[in-house]
Amino acid sequence: QVSIVKGQYQSVESLEIEENGTIVYLKEFGEVKVFKKHFKNGMLRFYILFDKENKDLRETDKTLFTLLKTTHWIIECYHRALKQLCGINKFIVRKSEAILTHFFSSLRAFIKLELMRANELIDNWYQLQRELSIEVNRNFILEQINLKLSA
Repeated sequence: QVSIVKGQYQSVESLEIEENGTIVYLKEFGEVKVFKKHFKNGMLRFYILFDKENKDLRETDKTLFTLLKTTHWIIECYHRALKQLCGINKFIVRKSEAILTHFFSSLRAFIKLELMRANELIDNWYQLQRELSIEVNRNFILEQINLKLSA
């Protein structure tokens, strides 16, 4: 629930939100700026921006919001790649030194992937994983075929 006038709350969907965002009061939270994004498939998504010191909230426009949203998405992709490709969250060690070694190794693996992408050795972070999976699956299938033929 949000309100333009303090105390008169309504749903975000019912608000008229300007292109450069609209400042509202978020119930039990405080002043925030709401942005609205229309997607090609007709979906509508609302984003809330909060500034702890309330300095730049009124000056934040659509351009800055788009930059913040893009930066946020890049960070999300980085975290997803660290988990899915570098296994940062998959370890079975308890000692601090082993945990730090695992984190370091995962970060190093990601940096290696990023350097390969930057040097155009791969198109994206997931290409290497896909190619390895295809190769392993291919070898397994051929091995199974050979076993059946020789039996």
